[in-house]
Amino acid sequence: MKLFQQFSLCIAFAILLSACGGAPQASAQTAPYPFLLITSAPNPSPTPTPFQPDLFTPTQASLLTVNDSSPTVGAILPTETPFPTVTAQPTVDLGQLFPTIAAPPVAESVAVNPTALPPLTDNETINFLLIGSDKRPGSSYRTDTIVVAVVWPKEGQISLISIPRDLWIYIPSVGMQRINTAYQSGELDGYAGGGPGLLKDTISYNLGIRIDHTAMVDFDGFRRIVDTLGGVEVPISCAYTDWRLIDPSYDIYNENNWWLYTVGPGQIHMDGDLALWYARARSKSNDFDRGRRQQEVLRAIFGQALKTGTFGKIPQLYSDFSSTIVTDLGLADMLRMAPYALNFTNANIRGYYIRPPYVTPWTTPGGAAVLLPNDAELTQMLIEATTLSTYAVQRKSITVEVQNGSASDTWDALAASRLNYAGFQTILTPADRRDYSSSVIIDSTPGQDLNQRQTIISTLGLYSANVISLPDLNNPVQYRVILGNDYEPCFQPQDLSH
Repeated sequence: MKLFQQFSLCIAFAILLSACGGAPQASAQTAPYPFLLITSAPNPSPTPTPFQPDLFTPTQASLLTVNDSSPTVGAILPTETPFPTVTAQPTVDLGQLFPTIAAPPVAESVAVNPTALPPLTDNETINFLLIGSDKRPGSSYRTDTIVVAVVWPKEGQISLISIPRDLWIYIPSVGMQRINTAYQSGELDGYAGGGPGLLKDTISYNLGIRIDHTAMVDFDGFRRIVDTLGGVEVPISCAYTDWRLIDPSYDIYNENNWWLYTVGPGQIHMDGDLALWYARARSKSNDFDRGRRQQEVLRAIFGQALKTGTFGKIPQLYSDFSSTIVTDLGLADMLRMAPYALNFTNANIRGYYIRPPYVTPWTTPGGAAVLLPNDAELTQMLIEATTLSTYAVQRKSITVEVQNGSASDTWDALAASRLNYAGFQTILTPADRRDYSSSVIIDSTPGQDLNQRQTIISTLGLYSANVISLPDLNNPVQYRVILGNDYEPCFQPQDLSH
């Protein structure tokens, strides 16, 4: 896989998620959306062992750590040699970072085509397919970032579904193959609708999700759009370490130009280069974790776009980035849909990831290492992802005030992000002090619902939180959480109920 192909979808997301609140004009090619006549806006489990990727050994002294107390990111070089000695330490696997991409392999035959999954989405949703690729003139390529955004405009809900590149499924007119080969096969074989058409049909056939619009993004514009936003604030709950190029101008094929780099935990300000690295690195993790980090960056870009008034600059952005985005959405579509983006927050976005137990690693008869869908488990997850969440409806009216009473900076932002993943709206206010040993939750709801309170406690992993009951019908905030030094920020988004 080429260096940057995993992250280009973030450019489309900054523009397309602004469009998620509305719908295009119905045409012969798109499903009708009768609901657009309406003009008005639209079981948590604690993680005893938080996710941590395989990290470096203690002897790798060249590790650079970035957290909330290090405002300058990526500009500090160590005085010692920044790369471990080749004979004593593990080195960068350049073959893993930059494997040669060959032409699409020949599909393996099946005696009977797999049964298509019945449609899971109806005309109440608008479904976007966001694709990241390293496509270049005259070269072979694959679409190794595939994210489906299922949007309910009336209700203000969004489901993001990350699809791994090695998912082994049936590609119409081709046969059994990895999903990341579908786009190129459609382009090369003259499939109706080309690459987008075949990938859309592949997703519909195997996952039951109708795709209304697609966007494939070139990686070159990613840094530019993040920098255009003034950078993004990414809440990193679990520290992440991976190989990173010491300077973007250095030769990527020289292993001495790489070092181990760590970000988090904390809310990290990222420029385009750092955001690109964080969203694409996988040498010391895997594709599943990369999908999680990509959704973190997508949320950060959307939040920053809202804060900076970016949706009012769509004509300029459309012109500036049209050479890096291939989409069937025109400028008029985006302008018509942009105002609806103001109805959405990160608490409206549900994240789903096709990963174990929904898939199992498998070696095909031809020797390919792929991910075989576990049909029953995967279908159940897809049904949840494509169904309006009753949890989201209930939690939309709940606001949790988060205060940082711990000694660790930006943990309030991390906790707020965690609550957003579970569908709770949040606000941040200062704590009266920063030396709380234990976390506190103040319940101001008139009904004092113990189950609802426990959901918030469990979402935050606060096993021993001190609870104070202060019913107040006039309080606009239903719960206040004061984080203590006992708070553990690392969590797994897929373990939170939506």
